[in-house]
Amino acid sequence: MSKQSRREFLKTGALSTLLLGSGVAIAGGCEAIRQRGKTKNIIFMVSDGMSAGTLQMADTFLRRRDGRPSNWIRLLEENIVRRGLMDMASADRIVTDSSAASSSWGCGRRINNGAVNIDPDGNHHKPILPIFRDAGKATGLVTTTEITHATPAGFAANVESRGQGEDIAVQYLEREVDVLLGGGNNHYDAEIRSDELDLYEQHRQAGYFVAKTKEELMGGRAAEGKVLGVFTNGHLPYTLDHLHSDELLETVPTLAEMTDLAIQNLSQRSNGFIMQVEGGRVDHAAHSNDVGGLIHDQIAFDDAIGTVMNFAEGRDDTLVIITTDHGNANPGFSSAPDERFDSIQNHRQTTNWIRWGLNEDSSLSEIRERVEYATGYEITEEQADLYRQSERGTYRAAYGRMNSTSAVMGQIIANYCDVNWVSGSHTADYVELASFGPGSEAINGFVKNTQLFDVMTEAAGVSEYIEEEPVQA
Repeated sequence: MSKQSRREFLKTGALSTLLLGSGVAIAGGCEAIRQRGKTKNIIFMVSDGMSAGTLQMADTFLRRRDGRPSNWIRLLEENIVRRGLMDMASADRIVTDSSAASSSWGCGRRINNGAVNIDPDGNHHKPILPIFRDAGKATGLVTTTEITHATPAGFAANVESRGQGEDIAVQYLEREVDVLLGGGNNHYDAEIRSDELDLYEQHRQAGYFVAKTKEELMGGRAAEGKVLGVFTNGHLPYTLDHLHSDELLETVPTLAEMTDLAIQNLSQRSNGFIMQVEGGRVDHAAHSNDVGGLIHDQIAFDDAIGTVMNFAEGRDDTLVIITTDHGNANPGFSSAPDERFDSIQNHRQTTNWIRWGLNEDSSLSEIRERVEYATGYEITEEQADLYRQSERGTYRAAYGRMNSTSAVMGQIIANYCDVNWVSGSHTADYVELASFGPGSEAINGFVKNTQLFDVMTEAAGVSEYIEEEPVQA
C-alpha cells in the first residue's frame, strides 16, 4: 500500500471505524487524533505470551501476598486506561508467533510466522523505529530476552528469519537505535559471533556507552546519549531465579530498572521518543508450563508498567499501549482451596531450574529432593518416576504435546497448586489491550493488530516518513 493510499485508508477505513466505535465524533478519521492532540512520546509494552489466566493469576497473587492489585488491573479498576481486545493472527496462521506479531505493529502488515517485517511477497517494509528516527525522535528497545529476539526485532529490523540474531544486531546499529537493553551477548561478542565481528567496539566507535553489568548501567553514564546494555549471554534469567541469587541481583538489572533508565535517557530528547518494553520470559515460562516462573515474570512486567505510568500519568504528551502478542499454554487456577494457589508464594526456583539439574540417569530421590527444594512440594516416588520417564523419552500422554519434560513437570506441580495448562504452545486468543494518553481513543473495542501501527504513526504525526513503496528483496 503506498503512502497516499494508506492515508486515504486511515481517513475512511478501519481507524475511522475504531474512533466511531469509541464514541469519538470524527471528521476525517485521523483528524480526530490531531484535534485531540498529537503525542510526543510512545511507550509500547508487551508481556510476551500472556494468556488471560496469566494476567489474573499475577493480580490474585499480589492481592493475596501483598494486599494490593497488579498495576495493570488497577489501571482498569480506576478507569485510567481504555480496554480492548485484539486479533493477533499472522498472514499464514491463525496462531501467530512473536516475530509476525511484533511486525504487525512494527510495519502495519500481517506477515508470515518466522519473518520480521518482510511480507509474503518478499517486500521489505520500513519498521516503526526507523520511521520515528527519520522524524527526529529517539528510539529504544528494552527486553528480558536477547535484545535481538523476535519481539524487539519487529520494531526495528528486516530479516527473512527471526533466528538471524547476528544480522539483527548489525541492523540495530545501522538504524541507530538509541537505547538497547537486554540479553544477547552471543550476538555481539567477537569470540562468539560466526563472523568474529566485534559489535561492542563498533557501538563504542559509533558513540554508544556499553554496559555489561547492572552497576555499569546504573553508574550514571547511561542516563544520556546512546546506550547498549547487554547483561547475559542469552536471555536474562527468570525473575524467580533472579530473586534467589545474590550474584544475579548484583549483576543483572530488572525490567523495571532498565525501563526507568531508558525513560530517563530518552525523555531528555526534545522531539520525543518511542520505545518498546518487553517482558519476554513470560512466554518462555508458559512454553515450559512453569507456574512460578510465569507469575513472577508477569509481576516483573507489571512493575515496569508502574514505572511507565509514573512517567506518563499527569502528562498529556505520552501514549502508552500495554498488551501481549499472543496467549501461550492458557494456564489457569482450577477449583481448589485457596491455600493451594497460595503455596506458589513458597517457590524458590523455577521448574526450569529443577529440570536443568536433572537428566535420564537422575535417581527418584534426586528428583524429589530438587523439586522439594525449589517448590516446597514433597512429590511422590510415582510422580518422580513419571518425570524420569519423560527424561528417558518413554512417557506417553494422551495428548502428544504433553510428553515433554517441561509438560510432565508442570502437571506434577499442578497436583499441589492446581494451576494446569492446555499445552506448551502459543494460542489463538484475542489478547488484552490497554491504552492511555493522546491517541488511545482510537484503540477502544475490538482491534486488528496491524491497526496499532497506523494509530501510532498518525498520533505522533510521523506518517510522512513511511516509505512510499516497499523494497523488494
